[in-house]
Amino acid sequence: MSTHQLAALARTAEPRLMLRRFLALDAVVTGTNALAYLALSGPLGRYLGAGSGLLLALGAFLAVYAGCVGLLAARTRPPALGVRAVVEANLAWAAVSIVALALWLTPTTPGAVWTVLQALVVTGFALVQYGALRQGQGSSE
Repeated sequence: MSTHQLAALARTAEPRLMLRRFLALDAVVTGTNALAYLALSGPLGRYLGAGSGLLLALGAFLAVYAGCVGLLAARTRPPALGVRAVVEANLAWAAVSIVALALWLTPTTPGAVWTVLQALVVTGFALVQYGALRQGQGSSE
């Protein structure tokens, strides 16, 4: 993704602010997903074709993860190692989601669509976060 495209998405050309905005958006989206899984595990489980226990466990994990990403976003200079960990975790989440869909999960049609869509969104977060990180490293050297 080009510098111009990243800047347009983040509404800033300043690499550190861009990175912080992408991390914050990831934290908000992930936290919202976590709250939905925690508060609505029964109805969402039936709709998506997933067990409520699985959604509760995923919700708890995602709540902790969103909190960690939010703390990273709140830092004036998010450490590169932490950002790389978020990027790698996002890519791993997307890959495991698709593998689980193919080999383990038996969701409803909306559940299958949801699994693919959230994997794409998480991959998108990883790509823009990595691009902003790289851009910030290039401008500080």
